[in-house]
Amino acid sequence: MLFLLHAHPLMTAIGCGGLIGLVLALIGGGGSVLATPMLVYVIGLGNPHLAIGTGAIGVAVNAAMALAGHARAGRVRWRSGMLFALCGLGGASLGSTLGKLCDAEWLLRGLSVLMLVIAASMILRRTAEGAAAVPTGWRRLAGFGAGSGGLAGFFGIGGGFMIVPGLVRATGMSTAEAVATSLIAVAAFGATTAANYAASGLVDWPVAMALIAGGLLGGLGGGVIAGRLSGGRDLLRYLFSTLVAAMALAMLASTLN
Repeated sequence: MLFLLHAHPLMTAIGCGGLIGLVLALIGGGGSVLATPMLVYVIGLGNPHLAIGTGAIGVAVNAAMALAGHARAGRVRWRSGMLFALCGLGGASLGSTLGKLCDAEWLLRGLSVLMLVIAASMILRRTAEGAAAVPTGWRRLAGFGAGSGGLAGFFGIGGGFMIVPGLVRATGMSTAEAVATSLIAVAAFGATTAANYAASGLVDWPVAMALIAGGLLGGLGGGVIAGRLSGGRDLLRYLFSTLVAAMALAMLASTLN
């Protein structure tokens, strides 16, 4: 099985991109955290830094494509989203620079711990969504933006698990609006990280293009499925968070051996 995966890395990348795009369309976030583990362990890039740089391009482009759909539906709060993204660009640039300097094994260990946090936050999100949001102001929004950008750049993730609650808490917008608006920052952070890694030659361009193509197909399919779902999102979120946690534990075990 591993031989087949590594014999056809571009086809495998399309499949992985499709899964990420499907998850993003169905549950509105978290899918991009799978990019680096899949690129390292499934597609077989080997070098975690190369995987982060390659995955960041897929994260940025897939977020931009999803943003276009949400914008047509009128769910994007552009002012809040642009401010959040601008506040986080410096963090994404600094985070990605520090990430390139970090030992690859420690980077994967840190990512596995972060994935466990993301899995837990996804399970607990339903409770947060049921509570009334009280706006905390633009300073808090700027703080969330800087922190999210730093983590997104360092680990090469979208950062939506921080961006969405940050937007809700700072502005009082609905979760649906926050999910849509967060894609502005996800695309900006991903592009910043990708540019930083590309400047160091840490991008596999054919794999990145395959990941984007798969993400487009998965996103389109997920959009069709999501439109027909009358319920079950909580179950999907729970199942996905379980998958993220399982992958995180497997990564942690492999880096500690």
